Amino acid sequence: MTHHRSDDIAPGDILLAVENVSLAFGGVKAITEVSFDIRKGEIRAIIGPNGAGKTSMLNVINGFYNPNEGRITFAGRTRPRMKPYEAASQGIARTFQNVALFKGMSTLDNIMAGRTLKMRRNFFWQALRHGPALDEEIEHRKFCEEIIDFLEIEHIRKTPVGKLPYGLQKRVELGRALAMEPTLLLLDEPMAGMNLEEKEDMSRFVIDVNNHYGTTIALIEHDIGVVMDLSDRIVVLEYGRKIADGTPAEVKSDQKVIDAYLGVAH
Repeated sequence: MTHHRSDDIAPGDILLAVENVSLAFGGVKAITEVSFDIRKGEIRAIIGPNGAGKTSMLNVINGFYNPNEGRITFAGRTRPRMKPYEAASQGIARTFQNVALFKGMSTLDNIMAGRTLKMRRNFFWQALRHGPALDEEIEHRKFCEEIIDFLEIEHIRKTPVGKLPYGLQKRVELGRALAMEPTLLLLDEPMAGMNLEEKEDMSRFVIDVNNHYGTTIALIEHDIGVVMDLSDRIVVLEYGRKIADGTPAEVKSDQKVIDAYLGVAH
């Protein structure tokens, strides 16, 4: 298979492919023979009832779990076993269900922390804080300030994130992920615990990130209304198996999906 860099892949082409992936913990199957792909530039949703295997699937994509069977191909390269930091360095960033920020640090410092993966100078240069390292730090800070403007959080740039309301914490977490300049951004329930207004804000920012940065986004979300509005394509899991895959219109009218969500006897 030809090896591409992710920026060689044209919009609409397959950026990431999940091929016959199975994952089990002990004897319990979390995912069974699931295949789907994510195209460059799209917003791709993974949905399903509780216990469907959605978070496990995200954890396979970002290298947190290695599948027992099947394979993941990213940017034309079939991945060996890998760790999350390797996935991150290849351009896959991730947010979590429970906000994973440095609570005592400011908004700006949290977003700068996401940027450290991009810092190429070694620690010796950073410690000296002059010459190439200082130039680089100024450049990184500028990029982070642009993200802060983009996400409309200038007013909290110096605020410790632990003091922020939940909706804004989630936005800072999105900013930290964007600071890594990911090719593929994985959002794990970005709207969980939000009120209607916060959900509308977050939905708008997800679409803006996709449009402005051209970032490919894969998200898990319980709010079906949000998913239908946001997504280009949706894959539906139930009990660790894929039961549907297609556009929002196709998925919405699929009887298997209706049954899964309405709890109709199978």
